[in-house]
Amino acid sequence: MININTQELIQILDLTPANQNIMLVGKHGIGKSQILTHYFEAHSCKVVPLFLGQMSDPGDIIGLPDKDGEHTIFRPPYWFPTNNQPIVLFLDELNRARPEVLQTIMDLALNRKIAGWQLPNGSRIISAVNEGDEYQLTDLDPALVSRFNIYRFCPTAQEWLLWAEKQGIDKRITGFIADQPLWLDGVEGIKQHADWGLEKTPDRRAWHRVSDIISNAPKLTLMHNKIISGIVGVPAAAKFMDYAADNGTVSGTDVLLNFENVKKLLATYRIHQLSAVSESVMRTLETYTFSPEQQNTAAHNLQQYIALLSQLSQKEAIAHFASCFNSANYPNAVSFIICNAAEVYETLVDYIDKL
Repeated sequence: MININTQELIQILDLTPANQNIMLVGKHGIGKSQILTHYFEAHSCKVVPLFLGQMSDPGDIIGLPDKDGEHTIFRPPYWFPTNNQPIVLFLDELNRARPEVLQTIMDLALNRKIAGWQLPNGSRIISAVNEGDEYQLTDLDPALVSRFNIYRFCPTAQEWLLWAEKQGIDKRITGFIADQPLWLDGVEGIKQHADWGLEKTPDRRAWHRVSDIISNAPKLTLMHNKIISGIVGVPAAAKFMDYAADNGTVSGTDVLLNFENVKKLLATYRIHQLSAVSESVMRTLETYTFSPEQQNTAAHNLQQYIALLSQLSQKEAIAHFASCFNSANYPNAVSFIICNAAEVYETLVDYIDKL
């Protein structure tokens, strides 16, 4: 099975004809439904999610029978489009559905029909399935599987961090994940209460919930530790609390808009801390909408930051910043540097040329 990240998924959605079905395989909480909804809403197409694992009867899919003279017909189900506009039918938890529910999907996946009702032209069918021993799963019929193009969805931590920057996720969380990305989706082999089926591990939705709780808390307490443990699990919470306690984390926004306030603290940072700050700077440049005045401030402070790295003789830190600049992850940031910070651009290009 081929692995794809978020950017590759978007390209697949762009290139795949509407009459071909797509199946995404992956853990829960990695953003499958959110990314699909955002993509198709941007294309003015309604996404209709059906959570098949929650359906106990085929009638939830095909609708209820009724009489039409001497014939029995089925009324269209609640989700069926009656305005003849194409939809994206998102079949979530496909391999957690009951076998009798799965049988109703066969004709839908092949012919875009269900109980005699035809989906509007241009409609898409996309399914999502869970993968792993921790789930109670239903084996899928090979005939059903053959009707889907199948991809294992593996969004990168960097993609999540860019999303988190746009969403205003607490800087302590983005700093922690940038520093220890394995904790974004949980470290394999660490499970609690596995024999009860109540193991709690981190996922991307969970870190969003943590951010909602701590965003107005300048200092985290023991009670915060307990609350966070109930969201992402004890091991992840312990690692995060240690990180938050040890790091008066300087964010990219701090560097670009308030450099003088954080300059002394940056001078005490080690290489791994400066690398995390540089990534945060690039994420901020990629996602932040600066006012004209802020644009000038950010360009000036970015130059000061690069100069500080040089003064500290932190060649590894400059190398890391140049690597971020030279990657394909931050097109908006690169454009900002080229257009607004010519000296920084020349420094980075010169450094890259000497590698």
